[in-house]
Amino acid sequence: MEYRIEKDTMGEMQVPNDKYWAAQTQRSVENFPIGDEKMPKEVVEGFAYLKKACAIVNNKLNRLDDTKTNAIANACDEVIDGKLEGNFPLVVWQTGSGTQSNMNMNEVVANRASEILGADFRVEKRIHPNDDVNKGQSSNDTYPTAMRVAFVLDLQKRLIPAINTLKATFEKKQKEFEDIVKIGRTHLQDATPLTLGQEISAYVDMLDKALSQIDDSMKYIVELAIGGTAVGTGLNSHPAFSPMVADTLNELTKTKYEFKSHPNKFHALTSHDGEVVLSGALNALASNLMKIANDIRWLASGPRCGIGEINIPENEPGSSIMPGKVNPTQSEAMTMVAVQVMGNHTSVSVAASQGNFELNVFKPVIALNIIQSIRLLSDTMIAFNDKCAVGIEANKSNIEKYLNDSLMLVTALNPYIGYENAARIAKTAHKNGTTLKEEAIALNLLTAEQFDEYVKPQEMTSPKA
Repeated sequence: MEYRIEKDTMGEMQVPNDKYWAAQTQRSVENFPIGDEKMPKEVVEGFAYLKKACAIVNNKLNRLDDTKTNAIANACDEVIDGKLEGNFPLVVWQTGSGTQSNMNMNEVVANRASEILGADFRVEKRIHPNDDVNKGQSSNDTYPTAMRVAFVLDLQKRLIPAINTLKATFEKKQKEFEDIVKIGRTHLQDATPLTLGQEISAYVDMLDKALSQIDDSMKYIVELAIGGTAVGTGLNSHPAFSPMVADTLNELTKTKYEFKSHPNKFHALTSHDGEVVLSGALNALASNLMKIANDIRWLASGPRCGIGEINIPENEPGSSIMPGKVNPTQSEAMTMVAVQVMGNHTSVSVAASQGNFELNVFKPVIALNIIQSIRLLSDTMIAFNDKCAVGIEANKSNIEKYLNDSLMLVTALNPYIGYENAARIAKTAHKNGTTLKEEAIALNLLTAEQFDEYVKPQEMTSPKA
């Protein structure tokens, strides 16, 4: 590999000749050989949108000429389009303010912009990474802004569509199964009846609430730190810079959620409670997906020695030793994702608590965990939908068998013979291995006609006046 010499305030560095980054990026590469977790590409994209917006605003404020502005904007567009992939090598485990990732973006954009202007960036710097690309900015306000832009874009691109896809499938299943009466279960014991559609309606509502909770969290995430510069005072930034950048980001990204200038930049730099709220919404979604996945695999357990009230698609062999075995693998994948997201939420919560004085220096790990949670939740919901949920079928023979065998149908008799007598029927039937109807008659508590009139499972699935 060929190298060139790049300089920064710390001295000279050897940099790969085919890369657009410069000395500060190279120092980070060499100083932080920690793990394989690269700065998420979503954050890189967020940075590119931000740097383009800042250049446009600096131009409007007469702080950056048209030539430099256009070159910087074009270079940022190339980053957004993925054309400069491979120029962002830094890991998450670096400075906690994300300074080196900010400079990585500044250097790449500056060098590519210089090249766009006709210069060989290896020998001539027509665009300066600090004075031009980073004008009116600090790593302390750009990194938290870039990661929030990344969160909003990724939520809109991945998570919200994934939630809506799975929700729509369960809405169809709710309608399809609305007349199938089955036995309910509480405490893993038989309970009173409900319909399979009613059971699935809970999943629809859970996903609907997830969308509402994400919407609620966005009122914090759209507040941007940009304009606070180093400690929140806005030193070296124009008073109109922050709101103008927010407005420009809205024009560039065309998001559903409108970015705005954070009303208190001291809060914006040192605290990430907004990220905790967003991560909490993701955590709540993970908790509900865990419940849904567990329900589905329990209801599909079997095929002969489990509950087996529903059938799910058979996607792959389930055992290397047991021929013919098929497992609920999509449920298993979803539950593992849920566990990871719950762990990520803990990491975000602890990291957000570590703001000391004017700056929180746990920003990259917050970004990593939230971006990973969004990606994993999105992917698992689409996989679960396509490979499991759409293929769920009711096993009516098993459903009817369990319903008819259940002792908890006796609950319908409470208004007519009282709790004590109803319990007596149930316990006797369980002890003797007989039916509720047989014991109600044998105990002289009801006639056959009365039992049939009072015990109607379909009428037990909703309140009666």
